[in-house]
Amino acid sequence: MTSIACVTLEVTDLPAAERFYTTAFELGGQVRLRASQAPTTGFRGFTLSLVVSQPADVDALVDAAVAAGAATLKPAAKSLWGYGGVVQAPDGTIWQIASSSKKNTGPATRRFDELVLLLGVEDVRAAKQFYVEHGLTVGKSFGGKYVEFATGSAPVKLALYKRRGLAKVAGVSPDGTGSHRITIGGDAGAFTDPDGFAWAPASQTATL
Repeated sequence: MTSIACVTLEVTDLPAAERFYTTAFELGGQVRLRASQAPTTGFRGFTLSLVVSQPADVDALVDAAVAAGAATLKPAAKSLWGYGGVVQAPDGTIWQIASSSKKNTGPATRRFDELVLLLGVEDVRAAKQFYVEHGLTVGKSFGGKYVEFATGSAPVKLALYKRRGLAKVAGVSPDGTGSHRITIGGDAGAFTDPDGFAWAPASQTATL
């Protein structure tokens, strides 16, 4: 089964990004950083999601991110599916922080249960087929709107969403050009998908 070990964020100011991520989130090796001056504007076509167990944990992570310099795109709030908010790190990466629970069951922590990479793609069905051909197994699929891959106990989960839909969830315009500023580190080899997202062996990516 193809799996993702990490994602590498390409940032303009490497020391500043290191300070942000070591202060805001306790990510470990799932997220790595690499300096890059690749041109990019607007929405980069992806978000990273931290899935937590309760609303208090959402608030703790959102507050920590904002205190470290993140901008609030969507304040944490209840919704039909649970509780969550969206912030944008100083390097431009958009983070969704969410819980399926609407009630707290214990003291707030900054632990998260899952790290999910959501790729915004133009054609969900075509992107799904591409990834199946590269060894990923579909876990959930909702027509041409959303696909979630079964990645087992891998450090990073992967899902596909329509680009415009993902931008709406994130609270930003779907317009954007240039580099995605991300490299996906896994065991599927080196390739670029139909929407321009680059994969590389995890051993070849930079470390936070």
